[in-house]
Amino acid sequence: MHCDPSFFSRARPDYIPANAAAEQTLINRAKAYAADCKKKYSWLLPFMTTKDIARDMDSIRAAMGQQKLSYFGYSYGTYIGQVYATMFPHRVHRMVLDSTVGPGGVWWADNLDQDYAFQGRIQAFFAWVAKYNDVYHLGSTAQQVSRNWYQARGQLKAHPVPGPSGQPLIGPDEWDDTFLIGGYDNGYWPGLASAFAAYLHGGATSELVTQYQQEGVQNENEFAVYNAVECSDVNWPRSWATWNSATRKVYKTAPFEAWDNTWFNAACAFWPVKGPAKPMQIKGAAGLPGILMLQGTLDAATPYAGALAAHRALPSSRMVVVKGGGNHGQSLADPPNSCVNGYLNRYLATGALPQGPSPVNATCPNLPNPTPAG
Repeated sequence: MHCDPSFFSRARPDYIPANAAAEQTLINRAKAYAADCKKKYSWLLPFMTTKDIARDMDSIRAAMGQQKLSYFGYSYGTYIGQVYATMFPHRVHRMVLDSTVGPGGVWWADNLDQDYAFQGRIQAFFAWVAKYNDVYHLGSTAQQVSRNWYQARGQLKAHPVPGPSGQPLIGPDEWDDTFLIGGYDNGYWPGLASAFAAYLHGGATSELVTQYQQEGVQNENEFAVYNAVECSDVNWPRSWATWNSATRKVYKTAPFEAWDNTWFNAACAFWPVKGPAKPMQIKGAAGLPGILMLQGTLDAATPYAGALAAHRALPSSRMVVVKGGGNHGQSLADPPNSCVNGYLNRYLATGALPQGPSPVNATCPNLPNPTPAG
């Protein structure tokens, strides 16, 4: 799906609207994107829900002549797993859900919960940078690093980094998008901090451009499909006053991702398909085999409380928790967490699950944060 291939390539207004007129510009942008998707894909959009994806998975299972399937999902993939397990409980052989979506908040409340959790992650990044002030010289406290980060953002708003064609390449939105990846995985922190320091101290932009092009560039195809699924799974608020009020409330205490996340989802306020009023009820029917869940307590994209809710909804599940783990995706990571991978390997090989008391059936230590390159 490509609703508007140029949606991310042209200069974008600042995510944080300075006034009502600036906010209306961004609202109009979201309306236009929803209208473009309707114009091109009105025949397809009603069939892009997670339930449809689960049915597609079951069709693949049948086409391959299998009585049951095994499924391994991360992030949104964990919601596909929950829906499949609810719709086809007797078709599941093994199922692993790593960094699990909270099923009761799909998708409005889950996104608001993300905003608060990502604020915690960017603060953790600022604190990490402050710890290495002798390397980056960006402040010896998280508060000082935060002030410098917003100073850099302001400079980019006034003077965006130009691309090869001379058109603006990195402004405040692209700055936000680039650093958002650090909320998903602290392995990016050294590269982000180095680019931050090089830009703020000397105006050098090559490292920043590299970081942006590697991690911050948005994919319009992915964005189109994201909207097609999430906007149709459940009906979002259709009054913009609701969006405005909720975002401003979040912004007071969690500014990092508040407006960014609003505009990433804003097309759902105008989406041509209206989903059901409430999310699908996830439930573990009799006969559903054991499911392995893996979760970090500080995960921002899929916050811990939501994972616990999924654990309760699927009584046959068992959860391995990484205390203090903030990375999104705990298994098969680099560097590896041998404790997490041990539980995963035993389950995939034999179906063995941890047997500790709920809600946390087993714990694993968190890996240490990275150190600056060199």
